[in-house]
Order: sequence, then structure tokens, then C-alpha cells
Amino acid sequence: MAAATIFLAVLPLLTAITTTNTAAAAVVNNSSSYHPTFQRLNVKETIQVASARPSPPQVSEYHEEEEEDGAENNWTMKVFHREQLFSSNSEDDRRLDRRLKRDAVRAASLFRRLASTGGGGYGVDDFGTDVVSGMDQGSGEYFVRIGVGSPPRNQYVVIDSGSDIVWVQCQPCSQCYRQSDPVFDPADSASFAGVSCGSSVCGRLENSGCHAGRCRYEVSYGDGSYTKGTLALETLTFGRTAVRGVAIGCGHRNRGMFVGAAGLLGLGGGSMSFVGQLGGQTGGAFSYCLVSRGTDSAGSLVFGRAALPAGAAWVPLVRNPRAPSFYYIGLAGLGVGGVRVPIPEDVFRLTELGDGGVVMDTGTAVTRLPLLAYQSFRDAFTTQTANLPRAPGVAIFDTCYNLFGFVSVRVPTVSFFFSGGPILTLPARNFLIPMDDAGTFCFAFAPSNSGLSIIGNIQQEGIQISFDGANGFVGFGPNIC
Repeated sequence: MAAATIFLAVLPLLTAITTTNTAAAAVVNNSSSYHPTFQRLNVKETIQVASARPSPPQVSEYHEEEEEDGAENNWTMKVFHREQLFSSNSEDDRRLDRRLKRDAVRAASLFRRLASTGGGGYGVDDFGTDVVSGMDQGSGEYFVRIGVGSPPRNQYVVIDSGSDIVWVQCQPCSQCYRQSDPVFDPADSASFAGVSCGSSVCGRLENSGCHAGRCRYEVSYGDGSYTKGTLALETLTFGRTAVRGVAIGCGHRNRGMFVGAAGLLGLGGGSMSFVGQLGGQTGGAFSYCLVSRGTDSAGSLVFGRAALPAGAAWVPLVRNPRAPSFYYIGLAGLGVGGVRVPIPEDVFRLTELGDGGVVMDTGTAVTRLPLLAYQSFRDAFTTQTANLPRAPGVAIFDTCYNLFGFVSVRVPTVSFFFSGGPILTLPARNFLIPMDDAGTFCFAFAPSNSGLSIIGNIQQEGIQISFDGANGFVGFGPNIC
């Protein structure tokens, strides 16, 4: 493949890029003319998929699995769920329990991070955000494999749409947690360059310091975990695409159980995220499709404006100056069985003080809704599923069903009504999830006492989601994975 070199102005930096299934799909409508009212949930198949142990991916040391799609400044990476990479046979019967525990910590952290501060100022750290390591369960639900340095040393990193940090553990490591690949050693990289204390990049860090003339960073996390080290410019490799001069944290002291991940690739809306650093050449554009739980297939993460699909339903992004890292969207309401639930639209609105609103988050699994909205939504769903046998609540879920012996069941549709008209109707497996092998399924939404709503990754699974940061839109569909 012929190589092309593209130069990007990223802040004051000069960055170069060298280019070397589903049975039930989401329904996306750009108008209110068609409202599907019900669909079928394949009970037996859903249990089999969820309980299966995914096969570990066969990942090439040189990223040969990555695809170049032929479009300039556009490249595709494979996305893996953590269960495909790091779960063991001994953990199979506890996978869901551990996932929900991680999720509870993540959601609580976001609620604290985005909670009201009495109308006062909000401390924005444009380099790090309150990403949680998930106690002893480890953080991160979705991972990509990238190359760090020259020559590239391959590492699994967590992708996080709510973070503006790019960092990896580095040698010499005075305190490091265990990761699946060897810890990156800057001494082995010809492209590693430390950032001086006087650099404008260093000046953008909220928690920066100086040691021996080098810029130091520190990012603390919601559960007491942290990463500390030096800021550097380094080459990151994605398939056949090398991105030079990326500002990354080189962590020499890292506390937290990230379970195999070497670090984190922030995809947030701030200028120091990976997307932000790419700048105008990609136009803040990227797209991802998260694979469903238990499958052997990989999802995708695509950078570049060519990643933005024709035929998607586009919804305006809503900017929150108090939390620029997060992708807020306009949600007007919720639907069950093709009928909009009577919930005031103000429940989902972002206030002038930056409270409330609706955040898209790859790191949260279960969608959270303000209590009153959740209760109305749940009650509408239970009214239309009165014919299904109920089961006791499980974990954070209060609405569960005993579907033992059923091959499939008829269930009402569940939809998001977005501002401006688009309606996203979810596949049944994205809102009724199996809790065990015995046929217990639960309605996969949860209430919160916060005014903030979070659309989690369970509801996003299998749906192509695209961000056009330059123009301020997020798109849903039309592709699935």
C-alpha cells in the first residue's frame, strides 16, 4: 500500500499521520411516521450467547487485523469486550455480577463528577477525568490494541468516551499494576520525547508539576486509584496508520486494577483527548460499534470524516461548559410499545448551570434515568408485559421475568425519542438481558437520585454510533455489528 503523510496542527504541536448478525436490529427513524409496537425476544438464543465463553481474538503483533478502508485520513480498528480478553473459566459464573459492580462504581463516579456544585464553578481538568478503576474488578469494558513508540510495542488500552487522557504504564515503573503485555519502556522507542515544563502543552494540565525540567502529570480516579508520571510526545500506531507527536501520559506510578489494560485512550470532547489532538484533519469525527456480550465477533472504532455514514439519524450534541469532556445529547422522551411515555421533557434537559442532561458513555453499562422518569418508563413497560411471569429483582434491577421454558416471547418495543425528531428503537436484547442460565431476564435500566441521565453501553450494543464533533452531532445507525 502506498504511504501518505499528512501533517496536523495540534495545539502548538506538529503531528504527522502516515498511512502505511443480528436477528433483531435497531430501528432508526428520522420522523414519527412509523412506530413499531412490538418485537420478539429469542430467549433460548439470548441465553446461549450471554453464557458462552468468547474465544480470545487472534491479534497480530503487527496489527495485520486492522483494516485500511481506502479513504484518506480514515482508518478502522477492532474493538473487543473485556470478556474476550481477560476473563477466566473460574470467573464465568460471576461475569455479570462483576460487571454490575464495576458499573455501579462507574455510575456513582459520574454522578459525583457531574453533580451540582451549588451553582459555583466546576474544576475542569482538560487532561484527566474521573474514570473509575472499578475496585478489584478492574475498569474498562471495551478495548483496542494499539502500538506505542517506534518501533511500535503493542498494548491493549481501554477506550473511554468520557475521558481526555491518553496514557500508558511506563518503565521504570516504581508502582505498576499487572497488565497483559510487557510494560512500555521509553528507552526502547526512537520517537519518545519528553515535554518541558515551559511547554504550552504542560501549561494545559490542571495537575501538572515540574521535575528536572520535565513536565509531570497526575490524574486521580473516583475510587482512589491514580496514574502519575511524565508528559511526553510519542508515536501511536493504529493498524497501518502511525500518528506522530501525540501527547501521552507516561505513568511511572499507577495504582488500580485495570485488568490487563496498559492504559487508556481517551475519546472525550476535550482538546487533549486523542480525538481532540487529531484536530482538523479528522474534524473531531469518529464512529464506533460495540459488540454484544458473549459473541466472538469484534466491534469497530473508525477515525476520520469518512467514518460518518450516510443514512444515520443525526441528533445535536449539547455542550456543557462545566464538563466539556462528555458527549451530551438532546433526549426528548422515551417510548414503550410505539407510544411515548408521559414524561416532561424538562426531566432530560441540561440546565444553564450545567446540571442534569443526558450523557452518552462507553464506560457505563446500564442506562440510568432520574427516578421519576424511570418509574414512569418502567410502569409503562410492565403494563404491556403483564402476560409474562415475573421474577424477583436482581442486583440493581427491580423489574425481572421468569422466562424458563420459553423459546421466544413477544415484548413491546422500547425507544429513545431524541430532540429534533429522530427515534431509536432498541433491539430486544438491549433492554431485556439474561441474569442466569435459568431464564431470568431483567429490564436493563436503573433509577438514580441524580438529575443526570446516562445512556450506557448495553443499550448502545450492536448499533453504529458516530460523532461529528466539528459540527456538533451524534449519529445512530444505519449499520449494525
